Amino acid sequence: MRRLLDRGADFFTAEPVRVTAVLRLPLIGLIALLVWLWEVDHWLPGVYVAVLGAYAAAALVWLVVVLRGPVPRWAGWWSTAVDVLVVVVLCLVSGGATAALLPVFFVLPIAVAFQDRPLLTAILGTSAALGYLAVWIVYSKRDDNVGLPDIVYTHVGFLFWAAVAAAGLCLVLVRRQARINKLQETRRQLISGAMQADERNNREVAEHLHDGPLQTLLAARLDLDEARERLDDPALESVHAALQQTATALRSTVTQLHPQVLAQLGLTPAVRELVRQFETRGNYSVQADLEDVGKPESQQLMHRSARELLANVHKHAGARLVRVGLARQGDRIVLTVDDDGKGFDPDVAQSVADGHIGLGSLLARFDAMGGSMRITSSPGSGTRVTATSPPEPVPSSGEQT
Repeated sequence: MRRLLDRGADFFTAEPVRVTAVLRLPLIGLIALLVWLWEVDHWLPGVYVAVLGAYAAAALVWLVVVLRGPVPRWAGWWSTAVDVLVVVVLCLVSGGATAALLPVFFVLPIAVAFQDRPLLTAILGTSAALGYLAVWIVYSKRDDNVGLPDIVYTHVGFLFWAAVAAAGLCLVLVRRQARINKLQETRRQLISGAMQADERNNREVAEHLHDGPLQTLLAARLDLDEARERLDDPALESVHAALQQTATALRSTVTQLHPQVLAQLGLTPAVRELVRQFETRGNYSVQADLEDVGKPESQQLMHRSARELLANVHKHAGARLVRVGLARQGDRIVLTVDDDGKGFDPDVAQSVADGHIGLGSLLARFDAMGGSMRITSSPGSGTRVTATSPPEPVPSSGEQT
């Protein structure tokens, strides 16, 4: 559970940083354009060009870093603090209080609000207001004709108000997100409990069928075999065939309800058995790349999805080539089922509305448990389904799977 919550927190920490990283580049372009259009009499033009160039290069590198890799928890406040510092420096060296960059200070509290951290938003928003005031004070000391007009204090007041408003907005959003997270966790627990109850019920029914009707049926077949040896009656042959067919069907039902190979050997042998059964049901060419993933906590969910996906291929796809993959990627188990069949419109909501609830049920289970299922398909182009498990404990190098 802690792992799921940590991943959710990491997502909501990383996403605002990525948004601000994307927005930062056009803002730098506007800064350069404003100063060039206004033809400001730069105080230190060389420093201005160097700072702006370094800022643009660092912003581009930072964008690549946050888009391609994990985002550190300190990235939000650190990157925004750099924004405040750079804007203050650019204002000072490009005309100070007469610079065209002063409105940028009003953008900074909004950028900070993406961090979803009220205290951090208040601190950096206040820093932006103080930085704005510092630019005026420095320039007023440099040029006695400028001074500190009353409008400066009004602007500083508005900046403080923007900082408070952005912090208040963050606080509201954080509290709402906390409520949503709590509801999602409750939903996850309910679905997890339902799946466990379903599994217990399936196991009990399977044991009942195996120890009761199936054993009775097998005993009856043995009695019939003895009768066939004594009597030469063609009717007994048809009865024997019917008993044999019923016993096979019962065994298949027991296996579907509670697959022993899954419980005893783990997920990979169980999926391999599903693939073997699938091959016997039609004229398929199956390519299976199944990595040994041991007995993950989500093996019931992954096995059910493999069974459902292969059943869908058999019933609806009209495929000839089917690829099945199973592998561990970090702390996740990934199952892929790829076919060259006729494909379909992967609008699950419409499928559920039409009465086809198999995929919709799987999607709901994966979503509630912290996993995912991605469907790539279109009519005439085959189908690829990638099912990714919830986070799994990663076995150590010396631990057997």
